[in-house]
Amino acid sequence: MTRTERLLELLQILRAQRYPITASTLSERLGISVRSLYRDIRTLQQQGVCIEGCAGIGYIVKSDFLLPPLNLSHEEINAITLGLNWVSHNTDYAFKNTARKALAKIHAVIPGELKNLIESQSYLTGPSEKNETFFEDIRDAIKNRKKIKIKYCNKKDVFSSRVIWPIALVCMESCWLLVAWCEMRNDFRHFRTDKIEEIVEMDSMYRENRTVLLKKWRIKEGICEGKEY
Repeated sequence: MTRTERLLELLQILRAQRYPITASTLSERLGISVRSLYRDIRTLQQQGVCIEGCAGIGYIVKSDFLLPPLNLSHEEINAITLGLNWVSHNTDYAFKNTARKALAKIHAVIPGELKNLIESQSYLTGPSEKNETFFEDIRDAIKNRKKIKIKYCNKKDVFSSRVIWPIALVCMESCWLLVAWCEMRNDFRHFRTDKIEEIVEMDSMYRENRTVLLKKWRIKEGICEGKEY
């Protein structure tokens, strides 16, 4: 991690805090010495970030003059917060953290009168019963266009081994549905993630562009752009 990347990460951590966070905690999370942490704090302060606090007590960002205000309506804030909160409860560990960081960024750049909408959100969400065991593995395979080999149990409780090209995850009411091209069937297939017993990421990438595959799947399913599956 370069120093520039570290400064951005430090700023992001501070933005996400509602209460002061100690230098020792910050230095541990960034993997640097406390002395280096103090230098980074001074650098951000010199660049216009209003960081309050001191050694032994902790630090917190009171305002961030580096970022322009983000103009969103009350209902837009409610919708975004609800969506990000849902992701932060119902996906894998890494994606949950991504959602929390995104929410912290939004909180940092919206006008002060809208911050209360995030801090006292009326639209709440909680954890579901969806199986998230392989969620991160599937996300990585989709992102990197990697083939995966799965052991799958169908609705008749019959097991099969498939090599598939994962292209999308669909959140259904009772489960996550993996959309993929199945080499065995030479066609698109849908797999309930809670019926997947095993996943092995293969070394090879699938040959078609994921966006092209997704478009072909949408056409086959009769799904228009912007329409829910």
